[in-house]
Amino acid sequence: SIQDLNIRELREKIGMVTQESFLFNGTIRENLQMGKPGASDEELMEAAEAANARTFIDLLQNGLSSVVGERGVKLSVGEKQRLSIARALLKDPPILILDEATASVDTATERLIQEALENLMFRRTSIVIAHRLSTIVHADQILVLDHGRIIERGTHEQLLAFGGKYARLCEQSLLEMPEIEPAGV
Repeated sequence: SIQDLNIRELREKIGMVTQESFLFNGTIRENLQMGKPGASDEELMEAAEAANARTFIDLLQNGLSSVVGERGVKLSVGEKQRLSIARALLKDPPILILDEATASVDTATERLIQEALENLMFRRTSIVIAHRLSTIVHADQILVLDHGRIIERGTHEQLLAFGGKYARLCEQSLLEMPEIEPAGV
């Protein structure tokens, strides 16, 4: 059980991708290796590929040796986010927390990041904190919180049928909502 783990062991089992990517003034390689120290360039590029980051890395003159600047200032928000996802892929944690991972990006970049997140979440427990409907519609369970309390719980379809707060929030954001395909299509 979780109580049997010490805090260090627990942290080692959790990967996190937040709204603001944490990058350090170093190379892309150094930033990615924080997920898996000593990872080979081949491993780094495999993770970058899965995170939809390989294309922009390949376009940089120095590739993995490119310096990102303090807090990744030389990269776009979407590029930084995809590097954070690649780093989490390298860590390969059994538990993943995504906290507003697509909140600061445009729709086109969100699609790239969403695809990368699907690769990251595959076969692991994922806790997704989000306001964007597109981020959560395919979740196994959606918990709707109000003032820190769970007020609704279910799948997207169940919560829509229930007609509560989630359904009202979906109606309000309908214009922003992307075309949703059934899961597994």
